Parts: sequence; structure tokens; C-alpha cells
Amino acid sequence: MKEKIEEMKKNAKAKIQDIKSLQELQDLKVKYLGKKGELTLMLKGLGSLAAEERPKIGSMVNDVRKEIETLIEQTEKTMKRKVLEQRLQKEKIDVTMPSNNIALGSVHPITQIIEEVKDVFLGMGYQVVDGPEVEKTYYVFDQLNTPIDHPARDLQDTFYITEDVILRTQTSSVQIRTMENQKPPIKMICPGAVYRSDTPDATHSPLFHQIEGLVVDNNITMADLKGTLEMFVKNCLGPTTKIRFRPHHFPYTEPSAEADVSCFVCGGKGCRVCKNEGWIELLGCGMVHPKVLENCGIDPKEYSGFAFGFGVERIAMAKFGIDDLRLLYENDVRFLKQF
Repeated sequence: MKEKIEEMKKNAKAKIQDIKSLQELQDLKVKYLGKKGELTLMLKGLGSLAAEERPKIGSMVNDVRKEIETLIEQTEKTMKRKVLEQRLQKEKIDVTMPSNNIALGSVHPITQIIEEVKDVFLGMGYQVVDGPEVEKTYYVFDQLNTPIDHPARDLQDTFYITEDVILRTQTSSVQIRTMENQKPPIKMICPGAVYRSDTPDATHSPLFHQIEGLVVDNNITMADLKGTLEMFVKNCLGPTTKIRFRPHHFPYTEPSAEADVSCFVCGGKGCRVCKNEGWIELLGCGMVHPKVLENCGIDPKEYSGFAFGFGVERIAMAKFGIDDLRLLYENDVRFLKQF
């Protein structure tokens, strides 16, 4: 029995020294020290020995067991340390190395224009106001002095949800809500999405964006409107940009005008962008109709005001030289990267 124990001890030590992996070490541990391991079976076989031999053999088996356990634990620690060192070496990061270039997105041209316009008018003391896109005809048409038989109310121009609820066709509805809930003086702009029943093409879309402005106070005149718009176009389209007014008609302003700006490409000489006219139509404007003021509870004898509105896409197309409105909505990364 003693010879068997010594032989087992010798073999176990030799095998432990030749171990190549933690899994092999675990298998060897089970082979010698497990419930059915060789040393465990020897302890169970002590009953077959003479009474005087059992203590000596049992003590010898326990000593060998402790020796093998210690050797396995030391080997396991050494192997785990080596595995960790290899992993650290493999996964080490040089924090002084430059990082990989990360492709960042850019601000959409429509958002760029909206933010630029907001900055200009905030600098002039205006407030930015928002309103619902699903709106009552009362705010979009009735309060804006738009007759019941006006073409803008027709189904071919407007998206109706119910007889009295539509997708707003203009952000002027926000101006009406503001005048109903705020006493003059009022200086505000209202950027936002609007909807009209148009077939998409190079210059039309059923969804586009507007920015409308409103000023109501004592002694507001057409000169104030012109000065405001001149400052706006020079800040947004360039300091050499000129503006001109042409008589027009809008139900909610009187007098009304269309405003053109000198072509930012050719400076007014004539080119493809301005169709060789030297001017680009930009926005509609005018003095707020007294009836509109009265509808909102503002005394037109005491207060006057001006209003203006323009399409954001038109500004973007003029400023960035975009010749097809649809490019702004197709989300082609090659197009958007230019901005």
C-alpha cells in the first residue's frame, strides 16, 4: 500500500508539471482529489487493512493529499497569472495614439436657415412662438379675413381632417393666437411646418416650412416693415443684398406687397438662378388689416402692425444654390454632407 501511495504521488507531481491548460489541471484535480478520485478511494479502502496499519496508511494518504492540493493550487495561481498577462498584453491600449476619425453628421440646410433667421430676429428683440400644426379653420382662415369662397379654402389646396379642422396651410394661425392672448406691444416670429395639397416637383412639396413675423404697436408704419426686412436679408443673404417691394393682395394685410431680393449669385446682373431678371421673389408682407386686429380684440385706431412670411426652403435654395426642392427631403447622404 505504501508503495502504491508513493507511486501515485510521483505520477501526480509529474503530470502536474506537464499541465498545459487550466482545464487539464481541473481534470487532474478531479482524478486524484474528487469524490471518486484515486486518493479518496484509498481512504475508503483503509477498512480492509489490519487495525495497526490503518493510522499509518491513513496519515500517509492525507499527507499526500495535502501535498497534491498545495501543488495544484500553486500551479493554478501561476497559470491564471500567465493567462492574465497574455490578455493584458493582447488588449493593451496606447492612450497616446490618435483616435480613429469619426464621421459626424451636419445640420440640415432647412434647420440651418431656421436657426439663422431666429438669431437675426432675436437680436432685434423678437420672441419665437410655436403653435399647433393641426389647426381650426377659425385660426387659419376666418380670423385672417379670408372669405369663405377664397380658393385657399378649396379641397385641392388644403388638407381637411374635418369640416373645421385642417393641417395648417400657413403659420399665420400662430400670429392670431398670439394677438388673442397677448396685448401689444407684440414682436414675434413663428417658424414651423405647413401643408398644402401640391404635387411634389422641383419647386413644390405638400410639406414645407414657413417663418412668419408680426409686429403690433403704436405708430407702426410701412417704413418700419421695410427697415426690418432690409436688416433681415442683409444678415441672412449677405450685406450687399437689396430688397424691393411690388404691390400685391393678401386678405389679412392692407396695403400688401411681394418682396424681391437681388440675386445673391449675380448681384442683380442676371443669371440662371434668377432667370436673368436680377431679382428673386422672397416673401409676402404688408400692414396688418384693421379687421384682423379687431377680430383679435386689438383696437385698430390705437394700434397698427405689419406682418411678413416666407418659405424656408426658398431661402435655402437661394442661399445654397439648390435647384430642386425634393433634394431637401430625400435624405441622400451625398447631398447632406455638403452642408
